[in-house]
Amino acid sequence: MAMNIKKVGVIGAGQMGNGIAHVAALAGYHVLLNDVAEDRIKSALATIDGNLKRLVSKSALTDDVRKAALSRIKPATALDGLADCDIVIESASEKEEIKRKIFHDLCAVLKQDAIVASNTSSISITRLAAATDRPERFIGIHFMNPVPRMELVEIIRGIATEDATFETSKDFVTKLGKQIAVSEDFPAFIVNRILLPMINEAIYTLYEGVGNVEAIDAAMKLGAHHPMGPLELADFIGLDTCLAIMQVLHEGLADSKYRPCPLLVKYVEAGWLGRKSQRGFYDYRGETPVPTR
Repeated sequence: MAMNIKKVGVIGAGQMGNGIAHVAALAGYHVLLNDVAEDRIKSALATIDGNLKRLVSKSALTDDVRKAALSRIKPATALDGLADCDIVIESASEKEEIKRKIFHDLCAVLKQDAIVASNTSSISITRLAAATDRPERFIGIHFMNPVPRMELVEIIRGIATEDATFETSKDFVTKLGKQIAVSEDFPAFIVNRILLPMINEAIYTLYEGVGNVEAIDAAMKLGAHHPMGPLELADFIGLDTCLAIMQVLHEGLADSKYRPCPLLVKYVEAGWLGRKSQRGFYDYRGETPVPTR
């Protein structure tokens, strides 16, 4: 039987976490936003406020609705602040050891009947669930970026996920105004299983000199009507995240077609991670982005 979700915890106040908090608060849920750094929570709240104000300026919602949504989001500087949440969604960096540590610490303080979800974009839900005290109440809820604008959410059951957890999660996501795609628990699920190899291939195309950054992005925007070129999109996602997903695909499926492009590895080694570090396939330090190759 599905649970009634009232209070939502979000772990990680970055781009994905603040987006999840945004849509949950707008949908009427009380949200507790946690991060290891208090200043990131403050920054996330400012981002959410700015995004909501933009919606008000476009007459997409009223200022009263904006204020009410903001009032429903509270900071939680420690995991024990999430103790009475009905569902907690982890949205930390795409590194399994970090996520496992979070789940270990969270489950020690979280009420026994709460659902634990991961916003992982690629890692095995079954394996993450096994690191908790409640694999039957563990599930993958993978939001797309940027969360407020993207309609889709992937839901992924682990091998031990109970029907009640699955039904509660589907109901919760539907109340957020999102569409659901149910994926089996395979590396990178549906969207990234298709999207990231395309981005990786675009990087190979650059690496092999078939075209430069501008030509590759223009080709896919004008030739395939993609709203963003694949290299521009890689910078938006974060090149470290792109590399992590390709590594999960390569290791999990043991197929050479998923081998991360050496140029992607080199950019990540250089700390050129895309928009968040101001340099990736484009340099964002000036007024307009400039290709770096």
